[in-house]
Amino acid sequence: MSEILLSARGLRKTYVMGKRSLEVLRGVDVEIARGDFVALRGASGTGKSTLLHLIGGLDTPNGGEIIFAGQNVSRFSEGELTRFRNRRVGFVFQAYHLLPELTALENVCLPARIARISTGNAAQRAGELLARVGLRDRLDHKPSELSGGEQQRVAIARALINEPELLLADEPTGNLDSKIGAEIMELLQSLRSEKQMTLVIATHDAKVAAAAPRVIQLVDGMIQI
Repeated sequence: MSEILLSARGLRKTYVMGKRSLEVLRGVDVEIARGDFVALRGASGTGKSTLLHLIGGLDTPNGGEIIFAGQNVSRFSEGELTRFRNRRVGFVFQAYHLLPELTALENVCLPARIARISTGNAAQRAGELLARVGLRDRLDHKPSELSGGEQQRVAIARALINEPELLLADEPTGNLDSKIGAEIMELLQSLRSEKQMTLVIATHDAKVAAAAPRVIQLVDGMIQI
């Protein structure tokens, strides 16, 4: 049997907005094996992005627990969560989240510098990753000088620089046309195989979800059986 990398049990998440509360996740149970490629599929508002953020330590649940490689992430201190996010999880977002004043190389280096990797080693690793994602000639370009597809490639390289065990991608093709989106999906799948990572993608796109061997459908904050 495959080793379980991540197990979420009874996850609940409620957001309070003034006098109103919105229950986004309502008791989610899920297990993800090491090396899995999983798509979280659902319409907007079903909780897929929230689930992705919880398992990646970007947010904390109101109930339930998350076990990652035998450790209870739900009980981590803020410092432990920061190290967890930086060193064991990579994030790719729909909106790229690149710093506009930095070059592609500098953006990719950021997580490595936070992890206290030397400037020289971080730059070497970033250059190799940018070359791998097809941006060998764009190292000194800033985000405004790059296309949407190129910016997403920079974001993927940034997510990989600390060699994470788990790569989380939230609507990674959402801002791209179908051709470039398909190229990004091919790149993610190729990198997953090369680096033997676990990949979880949140998407509302049936074509994107179809690329994953396993699809988890979320409906109204619950997994549809």
